[in-house]
Order: sequence, then C-alpha cells, then structure tokens
Amino acid sequence: MPERAKILLVDDREENLIALEAILSSLDLVPVRARSGEEALKALLNTEFALILLDVRMPGMDGFETAAHIKRRERTRNIPIIFLTVVDSAPDYAFRGYAAGAVDYLTKPFDPWVLRAKVSVFTELYNMNKRLAEQASMLRDRLSGELPPGAGDQASVLPELSRRLTAVEDELARVRELARKSQDPALAVPLADLADRVARLRAGFDALS
Repeated sequence: MPERAKILLVDDREENLIALEAILSSLDLVPVRARSGEEALKALLNTEFALILLDVRMPGMDGFETAAHIKRRERTRNIPIIFLTVVDSAPDYAFRGYAAGAVDYLTKPFDPWVLRAKVSVFTELYNMNKRLAEQASMLRDRLSGELPPGAGDQASVLPELSRRLTAVEDELARVRELARKSQDPALAVPLADLADRVARLRAGFDALS
C-alpha cells in the first residue's frame, strides 16, 4: 500500500488543532501538528507534506514569516499553503497571504465541508504527482537505453507502462471533475501543471512505442 499523504497543521491553540483533525478525520491522510512556526519549520526538515494549513496569528513567528521561510527553502517551496485566520483580521491579510505564497485563504469559523473538499483535492494532486514521478522515472529508464535488447523484452514492459499511464490519465480526469465541482480557482495552476506533465509523459511513451 502507498504511504498516506501527510498534512501539516500549524496553530498555537490546542483546540484549533483538535478541530482541524476532527474535520479531516474522514480523509485518507496523516495530520501532523505544529504549535508554532518554529515547530513547523523543524517538521519540514525531515518529513514530506502534501499541504500546510497555517494559522496567521501566532506568538513569535507568525504565519506570514513562517510561510516566507518555507518558500525560501528549495525542498519546501512548492508545498501548497492554505492560510487560516479569524474573520475580523485586518483587510490586507488576504493580500499578504497570497503575496507570501499561499494558494488559498480561509477565515474562521470556516465551513468544514469547504475545508475538507479543498484538502481532499490538494491531497489527490499530491498523490497523483507522486505516482506520475514514478511512471516518469520508469519511462526515462527505458528511453535512456536501460531496456534490455530484444523485442520480447519490450513486449513485456510496454503494456505495463501503458496500463500505468492510462490509470494516471483516468485519475487526472477524475480530479479535474472534482475541481470543476468545487469551483476553486486555487486549483487551476497545479492542475494545469499536472496535466502538462501527463501529456509530456504520454508523448514520450508514444515515441517509445
């Protein structure tokens, strides 16, 4: 079984972390807690996350500063960040959140269904990217000449590659439909990037075939 995606929950209040875990409990993912920006940065050193839910208002290093550190690091800069904050925050918080690299911004109290739907789609995109990277690695190996010589060897490998790539394409279509129903503009860029990667992989496979 593939490893479940991990979501980093960053909030200095215990009750908020408990509430987030409860909202996300029905999803197939692993929530990881961080009680401060510093804890979040430490967690990111050794663990790969599909998404970060980041509270804006925290003592010490706030959400904006934490996000700035995340985006400066090579291995973490592409992790999507959704900012969470209370509804009476300053009007410029949303702008500052997007400027800091957030893909979305939700105010508390937020609709649990909306948050769950957003997290679900971003997790799906993360899992698809992982699987696509695996398929691309296999295809690169074949294209670089590591496929043993002989038509019989190719005949045994290419159908398996085709089956896996078709499964990725089917899953991409399903995620696109989920994104369409959610009408979430934050998903447009990562979906387009993923679709482009799938198309390039298909073109490479067709050339190999």
